[in-house]
Amino acid sequence: MSYSLTVNGQVRHVDEDGQTPLLWVLRDTLKLPGTKYGCGIAQCGACTVHVDGQPMRSCSLALEAAAGSQIVTIEAVDGPQADAIRDAWVARDVPQCGFCQSGQIMSAVALLRSVPKPTDADIDIAMSGNICRCATYNRIRAAIHDAAGSAQS
Repeated sequence: MSYSLTVNGQVRHVDEDGQTPLLWVLRDTLKLPGTKYGCGIAQCGACTVHVDGQPMRSCSLALEAAAGSQIVTIEAVDGPQADAIRDAWVARDVPQCGFCQSGQIMSAVALLRSVPKPTDADIDIAMSGNICRCATYNRIRAAIHDAAGSAQS
């Protein structure tokens, strides 16, 4: 069946089974490899994208459920919060292996868009679904605090 998605501001038409996870449509059909496969059961956060402005796990979101939504991937996330997060990630040397980073960044940007000055508890809640194999959680939290300060400037 044919589905229409708006991905990174462009309307895209895909002919896939409606039950295909959005992750595979993004990576394999639309050739947007920045969204990563981690666990396949929405537990690790590596596949996080924004769907209508909300962070969602694309590995467990069926194409038919995503159809008609505005989808933003790591390749196109923008705005002052995204810029501040990317800058803070580099300044704090957050990535180690880098595998989880696209999902971490997508979740952090969504957090700052909804809570401009998050507390540690806000960060812990928003980021709790993102697993980092390298355990850079303290640097992630510090980078989010840094970004919160600079995104408002």
